[in-house]
Amino acid sequence: MLLIGFTVVGWLVLTAVVYLIALGILSVVVENRRKATDRLVRGLVTVAFLLALIPLVSTLATVIAQGASQISWSYITSVGASTFDPNTLTVTQTPGALQAIVGTLIITGIAALISVPIGLFTSIYLVEYALPKQWLARTVTFLVDVMTGIPSIVAGLFAFSLFSIIVGPKAFSGFSASVALSVLMIPTVVRACEEMLRLVPGDLREASLALGVSKFATIVKIVLPTAIAGLITGIMLAVARIIGETAPIFLAASFTDNFNANPFEGPMQTLPVLAYTGYAFPGKDIAASNASAWGAALLLVILVVILNLIARIVAKIFAPKGMR
Repeated sequence: MLLIGFTVVGWLVLTAVVYLIALGILSVVVENRRKATDRLVRGLVTVAFLLALIPLVSTLATVIAQGASQISWSYITSVGASTFDPNTLTVTQTPGALQAIVGTLIITGIAALISVPIGLFTSIYLVEYALPKQWLARTVTFLVDVMTGIPSIVAGLFAFSLFSIIVGPKAFSGFSASVALSVLMIPTVVRACEEMLRLVPGDLREASLALGVSKFATIVKIVLPTAIAGLITGIMLAVARIIGETAPIFLAASFTDNFNANPFEGPMQTLPVLAYTGYAFPGKDIAASNASAWGAALLLVILVVILNLIARIVAKIFAPKGMR
């Protein structure tokens, strides 16, 4: 009787447990304990992988199902607005995400321009120049670890406070949001690029230096081209990490339905904030606001996929011939 109230997830978990128990018992009876242990561990890994896919597939399916009906050329190229008709005294909400798409690309692009050089040069210093026990290298590594755990809302408060001191209380701007996102992005870039640079074989560096090539030329001509695919992948992971942030952008850039392509003046809208405000602050037509939020969420997923595909293509073009 207890099984009647199980949800789909409950049935999947129960099936996995029964499968693992049955697999272990049958393997012990038919084969031997060593093979039974091997099959049990393989089964655990397989079940864990499938269970990890459930929330991902469920999230994607929900976003696609709810947002697909909202996606259209008109929605992508129009600016969302509310229109008041004085004759009928009704407010008509026009769905549109153009201001959010432009704001997302501008804010994320500026954050990447700030973070990628800083993160890449820091990782090069840590791998190629710093000694393991050097105080500066240990300090930088410690600070990167600390920054990795900073809550996103703290980064937003930092950027808003900084620009409030510089420009005054009305410090909402796209550039302020970019600074907040760069605080979150820099440690991710440093860690990802550092690991990729450490994977480059030391023999390549030694061979280059033995031929009389300078350290700088070795890094530029040998190390970076060898690790380019991993570096671009790490950078894109960092971009994907920040492009969906809501709290820091909401604090630093606020939100608006007006089209604003100037990152240095006035609030800017982004896709994650549009999705959030569509539910948190709906207009007169609540259904339309919610539908617009789902459409923004789906556009954000599509944008991340496109950026990752572009990164893969660029990495394949610039990778060494033997690694393509």
